[in-house]
Amino acid sequence: MAYDLEEQEQIANFKAFWARFGNLIMGVLIVALLSYAGYNYWKSHQRNQAVEASALYDSLQESLAANDNAKVQRIAGDMQQKYAGTVYAQMAALGAAKTAFEANDLKTAKTQLQWVVDKGGEEYQAIAKVRLAGVLLDEKAYDAALKLLNDKFPEQYAAEVADRKGDVLAAQNKLAEARQAYVAALAAMHKDHPGRQLVQVKLEAIGGTVPAAADGAKQAQAPAAAA
Repeated sequence: MAYDLEEQEQIANFKAFWARFGNLIMGVLIVALLSYAGYNYWKSHQRNQAVEASALYDSLQESLAANDNAKVQRIAGDMQQKYAGTVYAQMAALGAAKTAFEANDLKTAKTQLQWVVDKGGEEYQAIAKVRLAGVLLDEKAYDAALKLLNDKFPEQYAAEVADRKGDVLAAQNKLAEARQAYVAALAAMHKDHPGRQLVQVKLEAIGGTVPAAADGAKQAQAPAAAA
């Protein structure tokens, strides 16, 4: 096929351009295609991980209902090894900590809770810290418990954190500070919070009174964090 002079000039310019930049363009396209394929693989892998972890978590729930601590610990350990990036592994660790605590296996309970503190998302970390402080309280490791409770927490956990601080301070016989912590917990609680009455009882037991200002004006209510 014959080309006129203008077409021949365009072809020559294209050939020159491709000779100069062709390898770069092909490299960019290959990287883009590989990135897209990798992203799709990662998303598919994440979905598969969530489905598999969900099935294991269902099995763990059955073991929790049967109060089979040994099986709960085994399943939770498997989930932490295989599905650490899923929320199911965090929930499993919290459940495993609870059954270990009820079995008076404080070492295992601490290990499970510490795993969530180290690996979990912000919400689950907050729950794990409050519960871990409760285990440390049982072990009379008061300074360690308070150090943990002085970490940064999401605002919606202010009541649970202050309540636990009150428990630790009362155990140390620091009654004035404990009363302040319990009052702070009440102030952060909604009036319908299920733990409100217990905090009032604890406050009155150490000589405190519920101030009128602690009327539970806060509306946000975090998931239960008590061990």
